[in-house]
Amino acid sequence: MTATVVLASGQVGEPRELGFQVDLDRAPRPDGGDRVTARVHYSGRQPVVAWLRFAVAVADSDDPWWLIPGAFYGENRPAENDRVFPRFEIGATSAEDAARMVSSSWDFRADRAATPAVFAWAGPGRGGAAVATGERSALGITGVGFGHDEGADTATVRLTFPFREGPITYYGDGTPRPAEAAEHEWQPGEEAAVSFTVHELPADRHAYAPVLRSLHAESKAAAPLRPWVEIGEAADLAAEGLLRWHFDPDPGVLLETVGFDREVTGRDGKSVDRQAMHIGWVSGIPWAFALLAHGLRSGSEEEADAARRVLDFCTAELSPSGTFWGVWYRGTGWTQSWTPLKRGLHSRTLAEATLFLLRASAAEPGHDQWDAAIRSNLDVVAGRQREDGNLGSIHHAETGEVLSWSGASGLTWIAALVEAGGERYLDTARRAGDYYARFVEAEYLSGAPEDVDLAPTSEDGYAAVLAYVALHRATGEARWLDLARRSADWMLTFRYSYDVGFDAHTLLGRYDFGTRGADQASPSNQHLHAYGLVCTAELLELTEATGDEHYRERAEESLACFRQFVARQDGDFNAYRGMVSERYYQTSCFQPKGMLLTLSHAWSVGVLLLGCEQAIASGV
Repeated sequence: MTATVVLASGQVGEPRELGFQVDLDRAPRPDGGDRVTARVHYSGRQPVVAWLRFAVAVADSDDPWWLIPGAFYGENRPAENDRVFPRFEIGATSAEDAARMVSSSWDFRADRAATPAVFAWAGPGRGGAAVATGERSALGITGVGFGHDEGADTATVRLTFPFREGPITYYGDGTPRPAEAAEHEWQPGEEAAVSFTVHELPADRHAYAPVLRSLHAESKAAAPLRPWVEIGEAADLAAEGLLRWHFDPDPGVLLETVGFDREVTGRDGKSVDRQAMHIGWVSGIPWAFALLAHGLRSGSEEEADAARRVLDFCTAELSPSGTFWGVWYRGTGWTQSWTPLKRGLHSRTLAEATLFLLRASAAEPGHDQWDAAIRSNLDVVAGRQREDGNLGSIHHAETGEVLSWSGASGLTWIAALVEAGGERYLDTARRAGDYYARFVEAEYLSGAPEDVDLAPTSEDGYAAVLAYVALHRATGEARWLDLARRSADWMLTFRYSYDVGFDAHTLLGRYDFGTRGADQASPSNQHLHAYGLVCTAELLELTEATGDEHYRERAEESLACFRQFVARQDGDFNAYRGMVSERYYQTSCFQPKGMLLTLSHAWSVGVLLLGCEQAIASGV
């Protein structure tokens, strides 16, 4: 391990050269790593602005693999991806590279990470090292980062106190911002202590899982869960929110977004409410199912009838190719998904709609139109399955041609095929499970959300958990259970294990928002969201299958997290009763840290309702 000091002037050197004395105390940890405490004394005669950096080198790293939980995965952004955000590339060191958000060296503020840790493996079949710390120290917000020296074939993982970001700062779009550095001015004679952990890693990339589990167990004591309402009340509020704000009986849709401020209009003078509905994903069938489940359980015929109206509308018209359509717009009706491929329909969205329509049909049998839509979707997709098991990622709405086989967005079809029952569907699901296992085993899943293309996202983890838990449920085979466990571990890399510190003057600070249990959406979309509640039942089922209570705990903490910021009355956090935001800004991305997106999303309300209903059904 090396310690360096960086001055605001740009001078970099050994601590003693710049007037610092650093003493390191190391103590073994039960997880096999070391706890390091660095005691720092500044003996200079003049105040100085400086950063401390502690780094661990990994030799023979000619093909390094990186992990910053929630923020960076391998190369992070495939070169052909059309959405620009930080990417790792060996040898990329120029200003021109940085302008394209490509670099061989990256540093980030710690609150971008679900756990402030950096993992590196030297290459395939080789081990590596990891370092981890808290989001804050006595010197301010900490920094996490890594770098690669092509000439020496050396990878480095590092922590910086306080943080530095570089070579650019990412703010959620394709325009790089200038590199940022927090400041701490050291006074003559000042002393400070910072602590962190160091871990040696075996060759298996999945070795991050026990390290993150250990760090979560340590940090949760300082991040107590503090839901605003009990599970039953949260379900009632969310059901009311879907019915009151998102359901439009003409023609029977769940509008994707509605504004907190009902007086605000767009430039055209019309409401800011989005007059659109996806078939699944950000609106549509999954959340109509959740409303149906709540209506049936609570005896609310109004809720159940609204849900039926949405399900009837979604199944009344299929695409010419036999699947659902992607998106309905008030002005133009049904059309394609959010993909640049003309007339393309996105597999994950279609499959999620089919899966939850199956669950609606099971909850309330006898709807022939629903059942016909289920059969049509499953039959045509099973018929398109490639010989190797791939179910396709983007499908042409008219011809049924598979426009893209890339990524793993077809994973969600597996859960739908399994739950439909029958040997033909199960055989299709098995072959797909075998194909998509390569993504889980490589610790790099991508393609689930329509708007991020082939980059890793938390939603890819949810799709994998749904798929492999379903296969294990149907077959009892150990292979599927192992893939379900690995998928859940990968998914949980996006889940915050600690509470981010917010300024008291921000909305999230004023309401003491606890971030433990929230998920980073993706390295591209760096905000917290609640979509992980979509597989609450599967995580509970995984605990039953493995005897490992960790998955139950993580499911319950996520449900507790998002029983915050569900509006309990009109005016609560400037929203209306039952509204739920999509985005919580826990870092400097899209909006200043501590802000809340003032739009209620159908999926945000719906996934909270779904998680509550699944928890109630499971006896949580």
